[in-house]
Amino acid sequence: MASGTLLYAQSGGVTAVINATASAVLQEARSRRVKVLAARNGILGALREDLVDASKIPLATVRALAHTPGGAFGSCRYKLKSIEADRAKYERLIEVLRAHDVRWFLYNGGNDSADTALKVSQLAQEFDYPLTCIGVPKTIDNDLAVTDCCPGFGSAAKYTAVSVREAALDVAAMADTSTKVFVYEAMGRHAGWLAAAAGLAGQGPDDAPQIILFPERDYDEAAFLAQVQRVVERVGWCVVVASEGIRDKDGRFVADAGGGQDAFGHTQLGGVASHLAGRVKDTLGYKVHWTLPDYLQRSARHVASKTDVDQAMAVGRAAVQFALAGRNATMPAIRRTSESPYRWTIEAAPLEKVANHEKTMPAGFIRRDGFGITEAARRYLEPLIRGEAPPPYGRDGLPKYVTIDAPAIAKRLPGWTG
Repeated sequence: MASGTLLYAQSGGVTAVINATASAVLQEARSRRVKVLAARNGILGALREDLVDASKIPLATVRALAHTPGGAFGSCRYKLKSIEADRAKYERLIEVLRAHDVRWFLYNGGNDSADTALKVSQLAQEFDYPLTCIGVPKTIDNDLAVTDCCPGFGSAAKYTAVSVREAALDVAAMADTSTKVFVYEAMGRHAGWLAAAAGLAGQGPDDAPQIILFPERDYDEAAFLAQVQRVVERVGWCVVVASEGIRDKDGRFVADAGGGQDAFGHTQLGGVASHLAGRVKDTLGYKVHWTLPDYLQRSARHVASKTDVDQAMAVGRAAVQFALAGRNATMPAIRRTSESPYRWTIEAAPLEKVANHEKTMPAGFIRRDGFGITEAARRYLEPLIRGEAPPPYGRDGLPKYVTIDAPAIAKRLPGWTG
């Protein structure tokens, strides 16, 4: 068995395939005879020394994680500030890592998690502690820099496109005497990738969604309402997909959840669909239905993209390989090597080029009128939702998912009070 221990932790909003990455990490580490600890509830588990011995999880359970949504070890939204501002917390992390002989740290998350992994690597160097830190990509927002796409996005994109296509058939069937406009709210604070994925649901100009609202474009209410009216008069009904983070020309969110900010300092969003539906009803008089899929779009493992599952597992395997090779402060990134046929590979990206950088929709992916996607966007998005990877189903007709019931290992340090 290799000398030292590997610590794995999950961070931020979970996805349909983050556990596939965890499964790949555990399987790759086992094949190399490396002991793995997992922190419960992300970086908070590391600070609290709340760790489980993942090496003792039965192999069948480890494999089943690959088709189980959620975050098997618990996640968290907890942002560590700069080393100067949160030095005591970073030093506590190093103490915990040292106490358990952790030589490799894998942090599975998005932008903020990449930043945390980078800072821990810097502090370890300052303390002359031999530690290799790897950021492992995960986010349904698809907004990580450097990587072509992010594990978690493809499955959420597939769920979005499938849901919009199915809902559109419902709306079309009822439009003569009932609902004329349907509004679907997609996640996406600053980047409209998920909303854009809804565009895959249709092929022609009159196919749903006829209107997509992106955070990369200023929201113009008058233009939006006029477009809704034109579509209804031409098609008979209209499906609108709006990114939760759309803003007006002054930079104000069109709607928010009224819940202040989360632990990362992000405004709590939610409510765009109901706001837009209200404006359509009050101004145009159409009967409107709206939906907020919220957690459903990121947890729908039953409709996962096979491409996404494959990529999630690939970055997990590569993360272990990079760690053991000493490729400190890097992240396994997906590089598209061919458009047709679609091919991809994994390469190492420096965390400093990922942390706190954000990839938004290119201007060339949004139609000139601002209400749909271009063919370039379609060529980029379509391969990411390809293929099916359904979970096994039980006799009760439900997916056979697993949970991790592993006790915490003994603590070696005094308790952490935060």
